[in-house]
Order: sequence, then C-alpha cells, then structure tokens
Amino acid sequence: MKIACIDVGLKRIGVAICLDNKIVLPQNAILRKNRNQAARDIKLFLKEWEIEKLVVGLPLHGSSSEEMSRRIKHFVSLLELDGIEIIYQDEQNSSLEAKERTAGVFKHSKDGRIDSMAASIILERYLGK
Repeated sequence: MKIACIDVGLKRIGVAICLDNKIVLPQNAILRKNRNQAARDIKLFLKEWEIEKLVVGLPLHGSSSEEMSRRIKHFVSLLELDGIEIIYQDEQNSSLEAKERTAGVFKHSKDGRIDSMAASIILERYLGK
C-alpha cells in the first residue's frame, strides 16, 4: 500500500511517503502561499504517487492544539480526496525530534526539510503501531 504523510504548518507542509510499508522517505516540502494553492499541490502529489492512504499529523497536546487541529482538519477537507483513506496521527514533538536527528547534517533553514523530516517521523510512528 502506498502511504503519504503530511505535517501541515502555516508556511510549509512537510511531506513523506512509504511505498512498501517499511522505508519512509521525506519529500520536498510544499511551500504554502495560500491554502487553495497548497491543497492543489498536495492533491497533485497524491495523484502522481497514486497514494492510497494519507496520514496527517495532528497536535493532540499543548495550549494551541485545539485551534491547530481545527485548522488542519479544515485544510484536509479542502483536498476533496476520493478513495484515499485519511488517518490522523499524533505529531507531538515531531519537529523537535526532526531538528535533533538532522543536527549537523544540514543547516536548519526555512526550506521545508525539517517539516518533511517531521512528516517522516509521524509516518514512522503510524507504521510502528
């Protein structure tokens, strides 16, 4: 089964895929100009890779988790996915873990690599269930 994961942020959306239920690969993040453009780009990505299941990182703990969860679920509704199962997975500390994993590997800039690494971590957690 082909599975993708997105880590939805206000400026960037981290993306990762798993094509064999074993190896998770971070992809180029989607830079978010507005939600319609971002939804279009995600939809195109899912179609190109023939994704069958989408895992979405969702903050379940923290002071602003309720508001971010609402925003993320609204964004996912814009995707209008036909035939793709959507799973929400706790994303707690995935960005922090991504920064720790990549310390010294590459410069932490705002190009989305950390966001896609966080999406990889979320997908690994889902697959490890």
